[in-house]
Amino acid sequence: MKISVVALMLPILMQSQDSNFGNWLIYIGNKKINQKWNIHNEVQYRNYDAIGDLEQLLLRTGLGYTFNESKNNVLLGYGYILSENYLGDTDDKVSVNEHRIFQQFTSKQKVGSVKLNHRYRFEQRFVEDDFKLRFRYFLALNIPLCNKEDQSSKYYFSAYNEIFLNTQTSIFDRNRVYAGLGYNINKDIRLEVGYMNQFFETTSRDQLNIITFVTF
Repeated sequence: MKISVVALMLPILMQSQDSNFGNWLIYIGNKKINQKWNIHNEVQYRNYDAIGDLEQLLLRTGLGYTFNESKNNVLLGYGYILSENYLGDTDDKVSVNEHRIFQQFTSKQKVGSVKLNHRYRFEQRFVEDDFKLRFRYFLALNIPLCNKEDQSSKYYFSAYNEIFLNTQTSIFDRNRVYAGLGYNINKDIRLEVGYMNQFFETTSRDQLNIITFVTF
């Protein structure tokens, strides 16, 4: 069973909150049924503040099928998302419920020592009484930082970009850019610190990511 536990501390520019710091807590698990099939589980708890001011609760699950010597996976999933959105510059919030069905395809590549991961995801979103479609493309790379004398260096560089596109106006939803440095403590645990910027249609947001990956 592979589990990634992620804790994110992020500075956010919000006019309606007392604190400029928020927190994301993320659990991602993949349980193997056999060599081909797997069950995906995911929980994300996001706060505007350090704790206690809910921004979004996201629950995902899905059934996946692995092929091509474990390099590719297709998955059919379902997600429930509860968003607590602030109204303009006030302290008033409105709750938005979303049910989401999604299909995704992931692909792993290796070019020399560089690892590449592609993820294509198509979402059918039922947001309250509205229906929306969205496409997401995620590209990540992992580069070990080693010299000629030490080919087993535990340090690595990580980066990714994910773009979100709607099928209706406006087409552009958001874009996430991330870069960070990681350290492999052992074969089961690694730590990573990085910077992410989210570009929205009219605004942007920066955050500092502190991440722990644990594999059981």
